[in-house]
Amino acid sequence: MLAVTQLQKSFVSPEGTRVEIVKVESFALAVGAQLALRGESGSGKTTFLHLIAGILAADGGQVVIDGAEMTALGEAGRDRLRAEKIGYIFQTFNLLQGYTVLENVVLGMSFGPRGADRKHAKEMLERVGLGHRLDHFPAQLSTGQQQRVAVARALANRPKLVLADEPTGNLDHKHSREALALIREVCRENGAALLLVSHDEEVLRQFELRRDFADINGALKEAGK
Repeated sequence: MLAVTQLQKSFVSPEGTRVEIVKVESFALAVGAQLALRGESGSGKTTFLHLIAGILAADGGQVVIDGAEMTALGEAGRDRLRAEKIGYIFQTFNLLQGYTVLENVVLGMSFGPRGADRKHAKEMLERVGLGHRLDHFPAQLSTGQQQRVAVARALANRPKLVLADEPTGNLDHKHSREALALIREVCRENGAALLLVSHDEEVLRQFELRRDFADINGALKEAGK
């Protein structure tokens, strides 16, 4: 499902020096697999996800998702491939405050290959327990409910790959477990692979497949972290 080879990304520091953030020689995720990557803040794990999703352009290397090479595309092509193949769950939810719960999900679907489907959007929101909140705005929801909207939006297009960046970081212990269980269950139902990054040991322990990001990111090893 996902194959990464010789992926590199660096940034220019405020001092003007170039700092390598990601240097991954090889990484793969099978169809339907669910893997948690352990990584501390500042380790480059969010940059790694952004490179996989095509949000950032890589300096070099390859990212292949379901047979399509993300790194060979320009910005518009990456956007299309992301909409077609990937569901992204952000830690900060990234909901549009001026749109209702239903509109947030429908708008997310409009960029995908199937287009906006209000019926399926409603079904997804019912699936995450928000069928009674369709016309509410994000500010009218609790933090846990906003995360459920974000999950519904990420999964509404039936993605092949779901990327989750500290998806429970803004939730309390109870809602964290509920949200994570929901993400994993819906991914299993849809046959989607799941790659989650976190520094929370409680979250990481719930995954049978776990890896340390430091073990695959050569930039961290070379920096001595």
